Amino acid sequence: MEEKIQSRIIKKFGPSILQVKIPKNIIEILNDYIDQTIEDKKKIKELNAGENLVGDVTQEFMLEPKFIKKSGWYTFLASCVNKWIEFETRKKVTKFEIKNSWVVRQFQNEYNPTHWHGGHISGAGFLKVPSTFGKHSQKKEDMIYRGGNLQLIHGSRMFLCHSTLDIVPEVGDFYFFPNYLMHTVFPFKGTNEERRSISFNATIDEEIYNVYGN
Repeated sequence: MEEKIQSRIIKKFGPSILQVKIPKNIIEILNDYIDQTIEDKKKIKELNAGENLVGDVTQEFMLEPKFIKKSGWYTFLASCVNKWIEFETRKKVTKFEIKNSWVVRQFQNEYNPTHWHGGHISGAGFLKVPSTFGKHSQKKEDMIYRGGNLQLIHGSRMFLCHSTLDIVPEVGDFYFFPNYLMHTVFPFKGTNEERRSISFNATIDEEIYNVYGN
């Protein structure tokens, strides 16, 4: 029986954000593939993306297009995007193309600076999460510790207006957002465990994405 995907739409500050749960079987397939790829020195060198991405992390590499298709990853992403875009625009997506999808292996003291993506639709989610992300170096009882968090950013901080959304990583959580939405990942500490995430960029029908009709 096909697993029902849990989802909700978040609108904290403007752009629509879709949060879903990656089905457990797909998480297992992705992690098995990643673990095998890490051990294959030749393949990992061919798929390396660290030189072209902004993250200051241990390892970043692309998923092979054939794996994206056969693993169910493409079908999962396409299904979520189609339902999300139709809900928001009342228009059906007829052209969904993944431009790329990649893995980020982050360890303590590493980070991803503020950036945005290409394409039309992007997303990021979590495949492995450390048992702890550490804590404040100083006593800060009333301040949130953001170590390891994904932070989405839009607009500016004003009265009655939020400009950021802090996301605490949980295995299986995946977030879809428009490509232009800036975001960052904070460093963490106190553990040698891996924070493993997966991202993608995709395009959809130009007439749906281009709201100005140019």
